Amino acid sequence: MKIKDIIELLDAENLTPELDLEQELHSACGSDMMSDVLAYVKDQAVLLTGLNNPQVIRTADMMDMLCVVYVRGKRPDALSLKIANEKGICVLTTERALFTCCGILYDNGLRGA
Repeated sequence: MKIKDIIELLDAENLTPELDLEQELHSACGSDMMSDVLAYVKDQAVLLTGLNNPQVIRTADMMDMLCVVYVRGKRPDALSLKIANEKGICVLTTERALFTCCGILYDNGLRGA
C-alpha cells in the first residue's frame, strides 16, 4: 500500500507535502506506547498513534518507518514536523479513532508487523 492510499482511505491530511507519497508500506502498527513499537515493528511500516510528542518521530526514525499517522485530530508540534522532514518521514493526521484506522487499513490489505 502506498502513502497516498492511506491518505485517501483515512481521509487524512498530509502535513509533509514535500515528501514522496508513492512509497510502499508493507505493515502497520497502532500504538501509543513507543516501547511496543521498538519491540515489535519492522521497517517500511506506518505508525498510527495518538501520542503527540517528538519521541514518536524519533522512534519512527529508529525503526525505519516511512509514515506516521496521528489519530483523533492530533497535530504534531513544529519540532516533530521539522524532524520528520529531515528524516523523510511522511506525517499525516486524521479525525478518525485509532481502532477505526487500523480496521480500515486491515480491510484494505495492510497487515501488522
